[in-house]
Amino acid sequence: MLKTTPKEHFLVQIQFVEEKQEFSRFPTKTGRRSLSRSISQSSTDSYSSAASYTDSSDDETSPRDKTQINSKGSSDFCVKNIKQNEFGRREIEIAEQDMSALISLRKRAQSEKPLAGAKIVGCTHITAQTAVLIETLVALGAQCRWTACNIYSTQNEVAAALSETGVAVFAWKGESEDDFWWCIDRCVNTEGWQPNMILDDGGDLTHWVYKKYPNVFKKIRGIVEESVTGVHRLYQLSKAGKLCVPAMNVNDSVTKQKFDNLYCCRESILDGLKRTTDVMFGGKQVVICGYGEVGKGCCAALKALGAIVYVTEIDPICALQACMDGFRVVKLNEVIRQVDIIITCTGNKNVVTRDQLDRMKNGSIVCNMGHSNTEIDVASLRTPELTWERVRSQVDHVIWPDGKRVILLAEGRLLNLSCSTVPTFVLSITATTQALALIELYNAPEGRYKQDVYLLPKKMDEYVASLHLTTFDAHLTELTDDQAKYLGLNKNGPFKPNYYRY
Repeated sequence: MLKTTPKEHFLVQIQFVEEKQEFSRFPTKTGRRSLSRSISQSSTDSYSSAASYTDSSDDETSPRDKTQINSKGSSDFCVKNIKQNEFGRREIEIAEQDMSALISLRKRAQSEKPLAGAKIVGCTHITAQTAVLIETLVALGAQCRWTACNIYSTQNEVAAALSETGVAVFAWKGESEDDFWWCIDRCVNTEGWQPNMILDDGGDLTHWVYKKYPNVFKKIRGIVEESVTGVHRLYQLSKAGKLCVPAMNVNDSVTKQKFDNLYCCRESILDGLKRTTDVMFGGKQVVICGYGEVGKGCCAALKALGAIVYVTEIDPICALQACMDGFRVVKLNEVIRQVDIIITCTGNKNVVTRDQLDRMKNGSIVCNMGHSNTEIDVASLRTPELTWERVRSQVDHVIWPDGKRVILLAEGRLLNLSCSTVPTFVLSITATTQALALIELYNAPEGRYKQDVYLLPKKMDEYVASLHLTTFDAHLTELTDDQAKYLGLNKNGPFKPNYYRY
């Protein structure tokens, strides 16, 4: 039986006490951009990510060329404008109101400081909701340095608010590809500070540390990854025998996959499309590429508003699910000339090719709901015969020689966080899961986790869910002793085996 160390005390409370109760911005001509902004200035502002107070193009000076200092005299950050921190603080306070479970976790564990000594480097979307997570990690004893996993999703005012409190943030909305990697490097490579934990979304940070700082990578105590893309990369490293640290696959935990991936995308897909295009969905022909949890959420939302929805799939099980849910499963080439909207959510690459884009009809909309920007072959559209026209923030018309226009959103990057917002409550579920995964890996005694990829323990998944039930005034039924014995379960869980599919 494993002995419990003092740093594991908080985890023991959870498990036992609770039982008792992508990358470069395409250049546009200055004249053209000025014209489109003068036509719809107010609209453009409203389409910036998460209702950001400032459009990324308001100040053309790169943050890398500025010298900024917060009220504490620190310059160890690089954000768009540190003076926006008060606006960002209001955004964070609003987010906290709908993240009561994460705040509850913070209050319960704050005195224990289960992350004391943890030096966490993070690469995620930097939004008000993420800020609540970061400040929770700090309250639990961690030191944090943070950068963005998407060049368009950063809320500038939130990045400023975090920097004002002393968190070293290197991110701003509208980074170039060079900026993106520079920001990651600044988080990792700093004098007198070396990370011992990684929280990643997409695997770019993990890849950078692994390739450029192998000695640092070997000393990492744990990696927490929340995306399909990043998890895939971790499993590749593990299979090749190159993963020298334990990693937690949060993406496939029930509280991430069944809530963030499904319910979040079910609502945010509509938000992103409406903000960017004002499209009416009734009667539109839409292809959803991929019928995983993200695809299921997108299909349900669009079907509910009267769209005619097709699904493409490689997996016969997911394809059968789509058929049973009332969707026609097709190959993209079979419907490419007639569809109005294509949405990718596969985690793969070249799902929509240049040949298919050439055959789409005028006015078609193409966007991506997967993490990576590889699903749509955007690079093939950057050719001399095609004209790009920026009409709104994150909205480009790609114009063919015959005058045909295809509307490309967020340059093929993640639509919802690049062009709109996501529901705060569901992000509380994911953030709580991430926090517990970090606590578990950091405090685990030597030998509990080997150099491999693990799923979050089932008991912790159930704990995260239970924290969020109070929001709905939900009351769980309790097993009697006789019922628990009949089912062969502990009365307080876990209630399902690890192989159970929810």
